[in-house]
Amino acid sequence: MQNFVSGHQADTTEDFLELALGTPVDLWLGVQGETEEERAARLDAARDILADYPELPDRAVQVAARTLDEAGLLRLAPLPTPNAARRRNLRTGVAA
Repeated sequence: MQNFVSGHQADTTEDFLELALGTPVDLWLGVQGETEEERAARLDAARDILADYPELPDRAVQVAARTLDEAGLLRLAPLPTPNAARRRNLRTGVAA
C-alpha cells in the first residue's frame, strides 16, 4: 500500500510525518551526536517556525491522533462530567 500526503509519496513513517507537518522530524527531535552549537541552532529554527506558525503543535497532535486512530491504536472513552462524579460520590456516601 502506498501512502500519499499532499500529492507526495511517503515511503517511511518519518516521510509521512515530515510531509504532514511540513517540517523535518529531526528539527524537533534532534539527531544523535549533535554538538551544542548544532542543538542551539536547531532550537532557534524551531522557535522561529513556532512563532510563524503557532497552530503547528495542534496540527501535529491532530496528525498523530488521526494516524493512531486509523491504525486502531487509539481507544478514547468520554470523561465523566464533574456533576456526574459528584453525584457518584454522594451516592456512595463518600465524605468530603
